[in-house]
Amino acid sequence: MEKGEINFFSENDFDLLNEDKYRMWIENSIESENKYVGDISFIFCDDEYLHKINMEYLSHDTYTDIISFDNTVGNTLQGDIFISTERVAENADAFNVNFDEELKRVLIHGILHFCGFNDKTEREKELMRRKEEEKIKLFHVEQ
Repeated sequence: MEKGEINFFSENDFDLLNEDKYRMWIENSIESENKYVGDISFIFCDDEYLHKINMEYLSHDTYTDIISFDNTVGNTLQGDIFISTERVAENADAFNVNFDEELKRVLIHGILHFCGFNDKTEREKELMRRKEEEKIKLFHVEQ
């Protein structure tokens, strides 16, 4: 099976440093769930950009940190993940963590959705948080 690509794009002035480290970490996280890497795009943007997407595609008049469009086929993960870096910064402050930690949580949150994890019920949220923590730890192991 041909391996897909993980790409990072920015619709604002955010610049992800060490893209290759993030790419490797995300690939390892996907493989740790016995899934395959398809074409996955992360699009960094501001609150207004993501709010517009939320309204247009999901009819939600709310601000959010992430919206993922899952095009996974079988066990090959693919899709687009939009992330508001403004919201990530606000959440980092609110949760008293640094920006990079919160960004990792949000990045992997989108991937976990593609893996089939949800966060609608309390039980699902709990599992999602545990999985996020587990994958964030992998980032440090790989360095």
